[in-house]
Amino acid sequence: MPDQQKSLTAAIAFRFVLILGIANGFADFTYEGARSVTGQFLGYLGASAAVIGFTAGLGELLGYTVRSFSGYLSDKTGKYWLVTIVGYTVNMLAVPALALAGNWPLAAGLIVAERTGRAIRKPSTDAMLSFAGHKLGRGWVFGLNEAFDQAGATLGPLIISVVLFRHGSYRTGFALLLVSALLTIAIVFVASSLFPNPRELEAGHGLEAKGFSRSYWLYLVAGAFVAAGFADFSLIAYHFQRSGSIADPVIPIYYAVAMALGGVSALVFGKWFDKAGLPILIAVFFTSAFFAPLVFFGQSWVVLCGMILWGIGMGAQNSLLKSVIAPLLRRDVRATGFGLFDTGFGVAWFLGSWVMGILYEKSILILVIFSVALQLLSLVAFALAKRAD
Repeated sequence: MPDQQKSLTAAIAFRFVLILGIANGFADFTYEGARSVTGQFLGYLGASAAVIGFTAGLGELLGYTVRSFSGYLSDKTGKYWLVTIVGYTVNMLAVPALALAGNWPLAAGLIVAERTGRAIRKPSTDAMLSFAGHKLGRGWVFGLNEAFDQAGATLGPLIISVVLFRHGSYRTGFALLLVSALLTIAIVFVASSLFPNPRELEAGHGLEAKGFSRSYWLYLVAGAFVAAGFADFSLIAYHFQRSGSIADPVIPIYYAVAMALGGVSALVFGKWFDKAGLPILIAVFFTSAFFAPLVFFGQSWVVLCGMILWGIGMGAQNSLLKSVIAPLLRRDVRATGFGLFDTGFGVAWFLGSWVMGILYEKSILILVIFSVALQLLSLVAFALAKRAD
């Protein structure tokens, strides 16, 4: 391919990543703004720690298991945008609907619906981004998209915090998020008209082998260990509220700081990943594994440091994990592979969140040991997967 054509393709790919990143930024503004207070909101409505942990886990379970189906559907039909638009619509509109929830079962149902909508659109958007990453570098593309995500995830909780500081209610905050939800849906429609066939951004057919490799399955196991040991913010926020370690209006600010640092680190580590590969991923997950003792045992600045590590780990999950498995997947099964990987991740997240919700009522020390141990076990699985490449 002539250099001029290569440059043109790369420029188109970058514009695609940019507009999809903007949409994802508004999306994260919406649902991460809500997630910064859903734990407290459920508690306010009368839910227990076990219920909150179960709801968070169930939301992630459905929010990941559905991805196997939606990813397969995207690859089978080639209608990546149709699946994506349906997912964004459900994902976005469930959030402002929380303003109307009068009891915790209804609120829990909307939280699960939001996660399900995200699940519908996630494999197709990840696949489309990976097509663009063929020219730009997958670590960079997923890192840049995650940076947009985390920018929105930073601003959303800050807006909610302002509402609470001004003595507004949780419901007022949820209602305000309708604006960013509608903007997200509008931008996705624009992107679908400007880039109707993102698959063309990746030339050729890539891998010829059928099925999924042994290294892919080992990476899935590694991701499952990470997920099972990674405490959901709903449980962390519940702990802050119950222990009094962080004042209620400040909790979204701590969450916003974690999101901001996670976004910056995803961008930096994504670029490094394209150059150095798996060692960068292992170093990041080793560091973030120690957020739990700081978050659950600390006060003030110690808790903030723990939240920063938590945010870095979250950013790595959404950027580096996709970057490491994308080269193992053929273009025509890319969304299927992402969806299957996410399903394993989500099942592990559900089980881990449920267990940690129960452990919180029994012993916070055991909860912390459980969290750290599982995340460190993931490093062994990552090393084995690399050897199997």
